[in-house]
Amino acid sequence: MADKRVLFICEHNSARSQMAEAFLKHLGGKTVTVESAGFEPATLNPLAVEVMREVGIDISGNKSQCVFELFKQGNLYTHVITVCEQAAMKCPVFPGLTQRLHWPFPDPAGFEGAWEQKIAQTRRVRDEIRNKVSQWLNELKESA
Repeated sequence: MADKRVLFICEHNSARSQMAEAFLKHLGGKTVTVESAGFEPATLNPLAVEVMREVGIDISGNKSQCVFELFKQGNLYTHVITVCEQAAMKCPVFPGLTQRLHWPFPDPAGFEGAWEQKIAQTRRVRDEIRNKVSQWLNELKESA
């Protein structure tokens, strides 16, 4: 499973892709190199920052990146994973042998209601992302 380079992409790189990147770094350790980016980078979503802090992962210092900047730099990835519908439609083809995957998750930026309601919904998304990343890592190990 060594030498895996993974890029998570979503529209703003403010929540879902940031959480996926953090979980893959946390669970994959040194077996993977991982980044995340968006088409229209925005500031980090405070809901994502809070729910990740709850599981002991601090993403508060992360910065959003632009997917096209990474593309222009000629970065190579073994896996490009889109985590929203918009990213799946807009995703550029990266050079090299890249496997594209699509894992859509609800966008915390669109959650409505009081803070506690939004946090509860974001926790569900966080847990879905953690489970998907963990499952994928296990699949990679089994196929190695």
